[in-house]
Amino acid sequence: MAVGLAGPAAAQSTGAAQPLDRIVAIVDEDVILASELREAMDRAVSALRASGRELPPMDVLQREVFDRLVLENLQLQMAQRAGVRIADAELNDAMERIAAQNGMTLEQFSRELSADGISYAAAREQIRKEMILQRVQQGNVSQRIQVSDQEIENFLASPDGRQMLAPQYRVRHFLVEVSGEQSAAAAERIAGQLAARLQGGASLEELPESVDGYRVQGGDLGWLRAEELPSLFAELVPAMSEGQVSQPIRSPSGVHVVNVAGIRGSGEVVQQTRASHILLKPSAIRDEAATRELAAELRQRALQGEDFAELARRYSEDIGSAMEGGDLGWTTPGQLVEAFEAAMAQTEKNAISEPFQTRYGWHIVKVIDRRNQDVTDTLRRNMARNYLHQRKFQDELQAWLRKIRDEAYVDIKQS
Repeated sequence: MAVGLAGPAAAQSTGAAQPLDRIVAIVDEDVILASELREAMDRAVSALRASGRELPPMDVLQREVFDRLVLENLQLQMAQRAGVRIADAELNDAMERIAAQNGMTLEQFSRELSADGISYAAAREQIRKEMILQRVQQGNVSQRIQVSDQEIENFLASPDGRQMLAPQYRVRHFLVEVSGEQSAAAAERIAGQLAARLQGGASLEELPESVDGYRVQGGDLGWLRAEELPSLFAELVPAMSEGQVSQPIRSPSGVHVVNVAGIRGSGEVVQQTRASHILLKPSAIRDEAATRELAAELRQRALQGEDFAELARRYSEDIGSAMEGGDLGWTTPGQLVEAFEAAMAQTEKNAISEPFQTRYGWHIVKVIDRRNQDVTDTLRRNMARNYLHQRKFQDELQAWLRKIRDEAYVDIKQS
């Protein structure tokens, strides 16, 4: 199970009795305890053993684990000073995604963790810490990275860029086999009948395994670029539209029919939404319940005729949109956080949503309009920008980590 967590299986890996807790290092304004180092060593040993890799000498591994703990500690201190926190709702979403990635429900995932000797609560806190670290890294490193328009143009024109951004086709097909004395013409007639059923909405799974003694077989070839298509379909598929079913195609093995179940990377049309919102953030003087109550009150005032834009200018705590009356402009799926997009999708045009929560606070959203928009060029450029950004990110991250480590005060206590 690849969940990035390890249990206490290596707790006795050194065979030594575990001492009472003590400070092993002072890191700026915090400390690293012996128990933290032991737990991190246990996780590292368990992870190495689970992957089948050979264990390095324990002194080498401990030095690597200690250095990683120092860096984590420094970043967590940064997060605390900046007020970075992960809301329980956001953490719950992350746990559900991890469970789904492992093909489990949240309950099954919790039982699997217990079977591995890991408490669900400990797993939650480990994931929370990883999310905080990721947010700190993104906030400090991303601002150091610049991707110019010229870099994007150069990448789009390069062989790597053309290959990565080439259209992909989801190809499904079936073959009516012809063997022995069977007639190719009869097979073509059968294939035409089955193709008509596919075009009418039937699935491949609903097609019979044989017709009049002619065997029918087929399946889903998955997402393929043009150069990855079987030679028989290489010229046909790129000329087809999404959902189209081909005419029967003869080959030495029989008669084929191709269905282009999906196309991505070419003619991408998405539904965009124009919306305005009001954001309210819980604080020391207004708790979660009071913040939600105020959001509900503002919604009611807007429904009774008060101008939503004026309410947003007066009350919204979203610095980026408040002065614009809460206007978010036209947004594309994936542009906003998941919880916000889900609430916006459930809200009818010209309606105002019930209050809902994201990691930023409590919102109400007014849907102004919706439209279908061809965003192929925008998506291609965004994909190129993200790819180039990510390629630079790892180098910048390592440079930044070295910098904060060099500038930190670290006092290692002798045992």
